[in-house]
Amino acid sequence: MSDSRPIGVFDSGIGGLTVLRALLEALPRENYVYLGDTARVPYGTKGAATIERFAAEAMRELLSRDVKSIVVACNTASALALESLQRDSPVPVHGVIEPGVEAALRVTRGHVGVIGTLATIGSGRYEEALRLGHPEIAVLNKACPLFVPLAEEGWVEGSVPQQIAEHYLHELREAGVDSLILGCTHYPILKNIIAAVMGDGVHLVDSAVVLADAVARGLASNGSANGQSASGTLSLLVSDVPQRFAQLSQRFLGRELPEVELVDLESQVAG
Repeated sequence: MSDSRPIGVFDSGIGGLTVLRALLEALPRENYVYLGDTARVPYGTKGAATIERFAAEAMRELLSRDVKSIVVACNTASALALESLQRDSPVPVHGVIEPGVEAALRVTRGHVGVIGTLATIGSGRYEEALRLGHPEIAVLNKACPLFVPLAEEGWVEGSVPQQIAEHYLHELREAGVDSLILGCTHYPILKNIIAAVMGDGVHLVDSAVVLADAVARGLASNGSANGQSASGTLSLLVSDVPQRFAQLSQRFLGRELPEVELVDLESQVAG
């Protein structure tokens, strides 16, 4: 059995391209539709009800493209909207939090740090999931909102990102966390400087690779993998400023981009 319908991936902007990159590497034969809600980025500073509405609108757009599964590449949307999306979706919906937690639990010696947006950290979802898997685990959370603009501007080395990373991370380093979950899809772009500040012996957990493995297992279990031998296709959708998206996204995706299509998510009406 083969299913050539695309996998839908959505994020509040371009950060989710780090997840798409992992999916393309793990599942190169699959077709993909990526949606960046660039008109309303960032999600991380908004309220839960607003994030749920935005995520539902993004899901409806992807479903209109006949996707066979949906990957919520945004940590904030995964933290605050995943359950409602899974309840309302006719196709499987994957989030980034559970795979990241599973990966952290495999490598930690008992003290995990979590960094993310204000909304992701405020939701408590990472800590809740970590304690569900390991009730005695020590968890230290830290919101790092300036990491997003640093990643988008390409400020990934030098004194400015070094000082900001030191400001955010020194408490986690001094507390002795042995594993650090990068709880925002922008943060892998800053992985080198985060690693330098945290020091040797701290595992950095990037959910993207683990999530790609989870999606692959899901496709295999329900027989919906694409059986075509050729490489798959990629469509890119954004809700605003496609030129800016194209400029930034090559840094996150690491490959040439197809033409970017502009969509109006607010015109989507639930059926």
